[in-house]
Formats: sequence, C-alpha cells, structure tokens
Amino acid sequence: IRTFSVRSFVESAVSVLNKYPTMEGVGGDGPAAAASLLNQRRQEFSKLFQYYLDKSTPHSLHRWIGTAALIFVYALRVYFLQGFYIVSYGLGIYILNLLIGFLSPLVDPELEPSDGPMLPTKDSDEFKPFIRRLPEFKFWYAITKAFFIALAMTFFSVFDVPVFWPILLFYWFVLFVLTMKRQIMHMIKYRYIPFNLGKQ
Repeated sequence: IRTFSVRSFVESAVSVLNKYPTMEGVGGDGPAAAASLLNQRRQEFSKLFQYYLDKSTPHSLHRWIGTAALIFVYALRVYFLQGFYIVSYGLGIYILNLLIGFLSPLVDPELEPSDGPMLPTKDSDEFKPFIRRLPEFKFWYAITKAFFIALAMTFFSVFDVPVFWPILLFYWFVLFVLTMKRQIMHMIKYRYIPFNLGKQ
C-alpha cells in the first residue's frame, strides 16, 4: 500500500511538472519563463476573483452582512490589542469620504450645470431618479477592501503609533458632524433624498 501511494504521488508530481515550462535554460530563459508563469497565474486569479465579485452583485444583503462581520473582527482586534488608533483614524476618514460620495448626486447642481437629467427643485418638476456619484456596489467594495487592508496592518507593529486616542475620536466626530451638516443642507436646498423609500 505504501509503495502504491508513493508511486501515485510521484506520478502526479511528474504530470504537474510536465504541465509547466521548465525554468532551466540558457541565459535569461529561466527568469523570463518564471515571470510569464507568474503573470499567467495572476491573470487567472484576477479572472476568478472578478467572476465571484460579479456573482455577488445582486446579493447586497449578504455582502453587507459579510462586511459587518469583518468590521466586528477588526473592532475586536483593535480593542484587545489596545492600539492601532492611527490606522483606525485613517480608516474612519476614508469611510467618511466614501459616505459623502455615496450620498451625493452624480451631477452636483452647484458645481457643474448639465444638459442631462437634473434633480428636481420644485414640486411641479417631473420625477428623476437619484443617481449616486458612488454606486452602492463600489461603496461596499471600497469599504470591505479598506477594512481588509486595515486588518492586515494590525499584524505589523510598525503601524502601531502611540497616540492619545480620545483626541482622534473627538476630531473625527467633529469632522463627521460638520460634513454631514453640509450634506444635509445640500439635500434640503436641492430637495433630494439619497435613498429609495416607498413609491416615488
């Protein structure tokens, strides 16, 4: 039985090695073949990743549940490590920036007048759907990627800069309140709600 299993292992290893180009060669053929193989593997992984990403597009609830679980893991890790407050602060600023893009219309009437569809400013104007500057899927993807990167950074002590975290938290809340106040005033001025609630 042992001989059979070793023989089958050797045969499978030889078949795998025969599948790929050898890295032996004259001059620079070895590194070129290795780079070509690495590039091919990267493209295959990218296609597979994009395939599953596209399949997840209609399942927004499941996507956000997964992201909420990732956020919970990150929060637990930061809490138990009692550090990485600079990473969390940078993550909070980035998410605030994404949130502004998510809540803003694609065409801002204050900045760029457009010949295309505009937000209605009066009750007599016809209804035009709200089109976000940052779509929901891209918003979710950016947040999830940001939390993955932040979680990976907590495994490297170089990012654990000692800082008095209450000041960072207070400053972030001030930024959040000022930014949301400006965004809400913009919503009131141009009479739009960035969410689809009920019948339009």
